[in-house]
Amino acid sequence: MAKIAVLVTDNFEDAELTSPVKALKDQGHDVTLIETQAGKQITGKHGATATIDTTITDVKPDDFDGLLLPGGFSPDELRADDRFVNFVKAFLLADKPVFAICHGPQFFIQTGLTKGRTMTAYTTVRPDLYYAGAIVKNEPVVVDHNLVTSRTPDDLPEFNKAMLAQLK
Repeated sequence: MAKIAVLVTDNFEDAELTSPVKALKDQGHDVTLIETQAGKQITGKHGATATIDTTITDVKPDDFDGLLLPGGFSPDELRADDRFVNFVKAFLLADKPVFAICHGPQFFIQTGLTKGRTMTAYTTVRPDLYYAGAIVKNEPVVVDHNLVTSRTPDDLPEFNKAMLAQLK
């Protein structure tokens, strides 16, 4: 089964972490939550909690088969740290599966690798992706080779299905 890295911190959109993580684990995949402090308990925008497994300094992209980027305010905070941006960039350059929902695609803007990629995101993020060169669609889920993007928690059933299909 696949090893999936999850870049996440406080103020994540609760369902955009809990639902994909449950879907991944239910299929036998190994999920690792990554932040700046191992053992830290993080809290979502609506009160869900999760415990960070390891730090960004203790992992490398080669340790994982795929990457999940939940939304909420978490991606905007983490993308200010080049270590997280470089981690995402490594996955995109290696053409490994990347799954991003809501504000998660904000990471792609920082990598400089959006040009020509087809994706979607939350309403306010879509123009930013467009101006960064992405082909932007307003659809529940967009699959561009190994890149799976989605808009909101309402799209989680389609997002999870597409994510799991990439890992088969």
